This record gives sequence, structure tokens and C-alpha cells, in this order.
Amino acid sequence: MLSFLSDYTEGAHPRVLQALAETNLLSLPGYGEDLYCRRAADRLRAFCGDGEADVAFVTGGTQANLLVISALLRRYESVLCADTGHINTHEAGAIEYTGHKVVPLPAVDGKLPAGALAGYLERFYADETHRHMPFPGMVYLSHPTELGTLYTREELRSLSALCRRYGLRLYLDGARLGYGLVSPASDLDMEELCACCDALTVGGTKQGALFGEALVFPRHGMPPHFDTMTKQQGAMLAKGRLLGVQFDALFTDGLYLELSRHAVDLALRLKAGLLEKGLPLYIDSPTNQQFFILDNEALARLREQAAFNLWAPVDEGHTAIRLVTSWATRPESVDALLRLL
Repeated sequence: MLSFLSDYTEGAHPRVLQALAETNLLSLPGYGEDLYCRRAADRLRAFCGDGEADVAFVTGGTQANLLVISALLRRYESVLCADTGHINTHEAGAIEYTGHKVVPLPAVDGKLPAGALAGYLERFYADETHRHMPFPGMVYLSHPTELGTLYTREELRSLSALCRRYGLRLYLDGARLGYGLVSPASDLDMEELCACCDALTVGGTKQGALFGEALVFPRHGMPPHFDTMTKQQGAMLAKGRLLGVQFDALFTDGLYLELSRHAVDLALRLKAGLLEKGLPLYIDSPTNQQFFILDNEALARLREQAAFNLWAPVDEGHTAIRLVTSWATRPESVDALLRLL
């Protein structure tokens, strides 16, 4: 069966697996104190264009979000996000389990508009009873968003300026960051992201690693005792080198962006083919997630031969679906799906 379910269902790129196999019998310091974690951190600092960035590695995306948000927020603060944001919809209340309220704001095409953020902050501080409410302490973004859309340079700068005006931290979830960076629609680079954000993740799980996310705190912005907080929350891997080895491989000789480009190229090829067949877009995404509308009869037939995500009902006879390409998607799979449709 053809699979366009997600970008983490395959294992790992062969170069990552090879690096893990070659280092399998090495006896190295644990908990991320090994040479591979140090080298991977150096590679990420170079990738970000920030020689003063602090870098840490954890095993998964929800874990990364929980750690960063709970570490950067004071106990009485909340995190603001688009109502479609991952921490609001698909993380089982993990953030609120730490005691921090998630405040969703109306999204436009999956993105948090600066106007919506400004309006919320103005209303919050104009309310004479706001001392009884969770104070806004952070803005959470994902780039690409859950709908595959991208923030522009102007949009990110506007959000960053608002955060600085109100003393909020800006955190960017980059679980699919590479797919956003290589998109032909993107006008953002890592230097700009690091200049605007107080923390961000660079995803590995969805981008060719077996597992793992890198946490980046620009400008030496890692909270004090972050390692200890990581340990407290059960997120410190004893065999930390398994993360370092993978990111070291991904950021050697441009592999990370090469894999990202492969997925986006195939997604845009799929998009062009579906548009040519007359299928309507649910949302216009320039990244590796594509959203189209199918009539329910065609949807039922397609599900017999292909795996994909049901996204949202459109009306009684039509449903939006999500098709995701990855670093491992084959061109012939795209061609086969187009033939099926």
C-alpha cells in the first residue's frame, strides 16, 4: 500500500543508521557529555549562525515543547499560541499538566497573526482583574505550521517585536523546520529565526533521524540548571550519544537540507499533479504537507490502496485529506498516487 501518512513513519536515513552502527560498541561518557553531542552542538551553532547558542538534545517533540515551555515560564505564566497549534491540539494537555495554561488565539491559515496577539495583550492588561488571571509569558509558534504554511520574515519580526514590548519569550517549534527552510516560498533563514526567537527546536524525528530533537537557545539563552530540570522530568537520556551521533550525521555535508529538499520537491510535484486533475486545495501549503478535498466516494476507493490522514469534513459529501512526503518518499510512489486519482 502507498503511504503518505507522515514524515516519521519510516526509520532513519542510511547515513544515520550507519553512524549509529559504527559507534555501537564505543564506551563513551553518558548524558550528552560525549564528543558526538559536543560536535553535533558545534554543527548546529554553525547552522544557526550563532556561535553563542546553547544546544541540548532530547528524544521527541512533545518532550522538547514541555521542557522548553516549563523551563522558560514562571509558575504563574501562560503560553499563547494559534488555536491550531500542536501544544493546543495534539499533545494530550502535556503543557497544562506542568501547571501552565495554554491560551489559544484565532489562527489564519494555521498562523498566529500579530494583530490577534496584540489585541489579546491589550485586552489582558486593560482588564482591571488581570492579576487574578494567568499572565502571558510566552508565544509558541510552529514553522512550518500544522497546516504546512510558513511565517514570512515580516510576520515573524512583528510577532518578535510584540513579544519584546510585553516581555514575553518567543518559542518556535521546528519539528519540520528543514522542510520550511528549503521551501521556495520561504524568505526566512536560520540567522533571522535565531535573532527573533528566544528558543527553538530543530527537528530530527521527522527529518531523517531515528528519533530526537535539538533544542537551541540563541545568545546563551538556556535557563539556569536546565540539565537538572531535564533530569527531573525524566527527559535525560543516559545514552545521550545516540542523539549526538544522529545529529552529527544529519548536519555533516548538508544532509539535513538535502533530505528536506527531496521531500518538498516531491510534495510540490504531487501538488501540481493533483491540481492538474482538478482536485481543489483545502489550504495552499508550500511544504511537505499537502491538503486536498476529495468527494467521499473517491476517498473510500483511495483508502483501499493508499494510507493518508483524514483531516476535516468539508461538507456532507466532501472531506479534506492530508498527504505527507518525507525524506524517504520515492518519486515512483508519487506517480502511483497520481495514477490512482
